[in-house]
Amino acid sequence: MAALPHRYPMLLVDRVESLVADERIVAIKAVTINEGFFQGHFPGRPIMPGVLIVEALAQAAGVLAVESLGLAGSGKLVYFMAIEGAKFRLPVEPGCLLKLEVEFVQKRASVCKFAGRATVDGKLAAEANFTAMIADPPAA
Repeated sequence: MAALPHRYPMLLVDRVESLVADERIVAIKAVTINEGFFQGHFPGRPIMPGVLIVEALAQAAGVLAVESLGLAGSGKLVYFMAIEGAKFRLPVEPGCLLKLEVEFVQKRASVCKFAGRATVDGKLAAEANFTAMIADPPAA
């Protein structure tokens, strides 16, 4: 939580299992039936929306960027810029532990590119490449 500005209900990273600065992160999202989106997606057949799986990967990437670039306490934010090649392979249901694996593809001071994979029990649930921008928060 120290590395991300997100809070409930949008905080989608529950814990970081491993982080190698400038390289990769492995994080976990425990998917529970209490998630608000399950009420409408879908009644009787709850499935985590694909866009939220990608958001969870992006948040893990945000932690990786903050830690690798020394941004903690700087006030800088990591903003989503682009998503490419998103593919969804397996439904993510309540009770799953979603493993988020993200690695740097390119790292610069203000723009970073990442490759991410989300798995459940070792099976690929989703994958995407994405780009993020490091910037000051908008003026209040």
